[in-house]
Amino acid sequence: MTKETSIKLFEEKKVRSVWDEEKNEWYFSVVDVVGILSDQLTQDGARNYWKVLKKRLIEEGNKPVTNCNRLKLLAQDGKMRLTDVANTEQLFRLIQSIPSPKAEPFKIWMAQVAKERIDQLQDPELSIEQAMTDYKRLGYSDNWINQRLKSIEIRKDLTDEWKKRGLQEGQQFATLTDIITKTWSDKTTKEYKRYKGLKKENLRDNMTNTELVLNMLAELSTKNISEASNPETFGEHAQVAVQGSEIARNARRELELKTGKSAISSLNAKSLKNSNINEIENN
Repeated sequence: MTKETSIKLFEEKKVRSVWDEEKNEWYFSVVDVVGILSDQLTQDGARNYWKVLKKRLIEEGNKPVTNCNRLKLLAQDGKMRLTDVANTEQLFRLIQSIPSPKAEPFKIWMAQVAKERIDQLQDPELSIEQAMTDYKRLGYSDNWINQRLKSIEIRKDLTDEWKKRGLQEGQQFATLTDIITKTWSDKTTKEYKRYKGLKKENLRDNMTNTELVLNMLAELSTKNISEASNPETFGEHAQVAVQGSEIARNARRELELKTGKSAISSLNAKSLKNSNINEIENN
């Protein structure tokens, strides 16, 4: 299953989602959906509600609803944990089992999410427009958004290069990414996030323009060197990751020498929202 995880918003509430490219359908976190429809204020409350509801549905022989897939999604503690997910058809049936005034609006929302994905697959520009809309809603400036979208494009080019050479998503991608981050910034991904006061948030969404550019340079250089050197083993890919990110590290050190200040910032998007998120561009 080729999967793409995502976070969707229904009335400003998060619904963890996974797109299955092979089946061309969304899978949604059952706990998140149940929590919204039952007005549970906490994840524990939503999980308990689903546990009781699932038991009742099983006793009623409602297998189409309770026979859910389990996929790893990002949990509140920042770790990937197995959780029940359901496709659109299963969720429509599940909604009928939960008395809620939000049932009909939620059905309309699910249909819209599905339509948007199909439209985006037919016209990739729509994905970019949606990303711009989402970042603007969060308060980011146009300048930062343009950098962030470019960083997404460069990251995809790199991961496509890794896939083409037989590397596996998951641990291998994570290890190489950590090598790249550590080499150019002198911090592992975990250390970098800790430095910025982050837990489960996306590191790149909390980078300054300078940090984004340096990270892009590291990933772009790694991809170009990989294309030129044709690494075969994972060890060779690790060496390429170091070589590519050393270019960004040298650029970072020269910039710091010229400006007299660190290119690595402890600022994050959340800390800037109360003042001006545009400051993230200048620090």
